[in-house]
Amino acid sequence: MSAPICTQDITGLVLAGGRGTRMGGIDKGLEPFDGVPLALHALRRLAPQVGTVAINANRHRADYESFGVPVWPDAIADHPGPLAGFLVGLQHCPTDWLLTVPCDSPLFPYDLAARLAEAAASHGADVAVASAPEFDADGASALRPQPVFCLLRATLQHDLQRFMQSGGRKVGAWTSQQRCVVVPFDREGDAPDAFCNANTHAELLALQASAPHPP
Repeated sequence: MSAPICTQDITGLVLAGGRGTRMGGIDKGLEPFDGVPLALHALRRLAPQVGTVAINANRHRADYESFGVPVWPDAIADHPGPLAGFLVGLQHCPTDWLLTVPCDSPLFPYDLAARLAEAAASHGADVAVASAPEFDADGASALRPQPVFCLLRATLQHDLQRFMQSGGRKVGAWTSQQRCVVVPFDREGDAPDAFCNANTHAELLALQASAPHPP
């Protein structure tokens, strides 16, 4: 068991650096969700859970900077995937831990950081990854890792850099090499769509329709 991880020890990073291919190549983080750009919505949901926040984005930098937080573009060209966001986050991280969330999963839990941090500390892990139930066509469910919802010790920067320089691009392939704990989000009261992501406009509309609204 390691020392508890305090909120102020965590930097939150919203990943908005993807190509948005299945939305026609648009900058997904700027698409509206409940009247607010997805990336800004994620920032507002994440900020109370961590000490400081930033965005990983590769396009429309001025738009992202208008949200009032640092914007860190990938240091590796050609959009190599979320690990590039992990890497630039670790390179700039001012705290001992980095928590990444994707911009296109707007309903992630309000206690995401706390539960990942508790698990990392209690298991002496360097990485904590969320997992959540996913349902098949027959209605059966199984816990599946949600690898971009990831709490990382900042000292992993050089290990990740070496992994990517050798051609590695899969989050799971890298985290499997670390002291990693997978944290289930399947308690009573956990929202079933908390980790659903919007790859298409139809999925985005469906998530907006399912989002809880105040009376």
